[in-house]
Amino acid sequence: MVQLTSHSASAAVEGVGAADFTEYSGAGSTTPEGRQPDADLGQLVHRTDPEDIFPTGWTRQTETQFSVAARWPKAHRFFAPVSGLHQDPLLIAETMRQTTMLLGHAAFGVPMGDQFVMWELAYVSEPDQLLLGEEPWDITVDVSCSRIRRGARSINSMHVELLLHRFGTVLASGGGRISCTSAKAYRRVRDGRQDLIGAPIPLLPAVAPAAVGRIDERDVVLAPGPRRDVWRLRLDTRHPTLFARPNDHVPGIALLEAARQAAVAVTPGHGFLPTSVKTDFLQYVELDRPCWIEARSVPTGDPATRGVHVSATQDDRPVFACTLESPSTRQDTANERQAGRS
Repeated sequence: MVQLTSHSASAAVEGVGAADFTEYSGAGSTTPEGRQPDADLGQLVHRTDPEDIFPTGWTRQTETQFSVAARWPKAHRFFAPVSGLHQDPLLIAETMRQTTMLLGHAAFGVPMGDQFVMWELAYVSEPDQLLLGEEPWDITVDVSCSRIRRGARSINSMHVELLLHRFGTVLASGGGRISCTSAKAYRRVRDGRQDLIGAPIPLLPAVAPAAVGRIDERDVVLAPGPRRDVWRLRLDTRHPTLFARPNDHVPGIALLEAARQAAVAVTPGHGFLPTSVKTDFLQYVELDRPCWIEARSVPTGDPATRGVHVSATQDDRPVFACTLESPSTRQDTANERQAGRS
């Protein structure tokens, strides 16, 4: 479970009529072309830095289906190209997160200040479609919402399915399950924990950036652990992307990055590219208590891919689980064949 500060079939809506899905007329209402001012977009996706705002507008197709325009940067301070060849696949997850929040506020009327909680997030992508090129990365995200439950003020929960495409070619497909909590209810649930917002959190020593696929130590989210393939979650609450705004718990994108870095660490020399991710957010991860990240390689059933399962525990309870898959390199395949002949 994590605050979101993270297909095309017509879906039935539970207890909601067409009249409930009028265009949101508060902050961030669309222009006739479906575009929104940058300031409104940032508010709707809970981002302030224009570099971190990926959606550029949205249109409604049906009561439960939408099209969202987005643009990916060719270079980003955090979502940097992988090995200089591919767009960072975690841009898919972040685009899914921002798209869901945008529609939650603008299309379904979730009040600003209410909290989004994501319970599940998954995507599958094609590495060949993520290769860098000269063209701008203008993306279209087709969104289908289902199993929508609405309370007195706005939606309580829904499932979303998303299809990301560019120039008519599918980049990725995925989905997730979210719930929404009013600001008042959230304060009650998080009683006392919100005192941590803005409080200094000790910055742990980082593992070597190269060991987890990073160049800058400031982007490393793993600290050395008690044994091999176990690390402590390292939190820099001043990080401009992972902690884009003050929070009382660990943001989902930081946990996803921890999973990616752990996967890189247990597949040294592989060049792990997370083209497939399946994630369960089980509990809020607290800022001020140790969180342990553990990774292990898992079979995928496909010799062309490598799999890694990453789990996180805090206070001896599971709080997060993620399975990532990456295309195998030719060297990986050669090594496995050689091992089979030995």
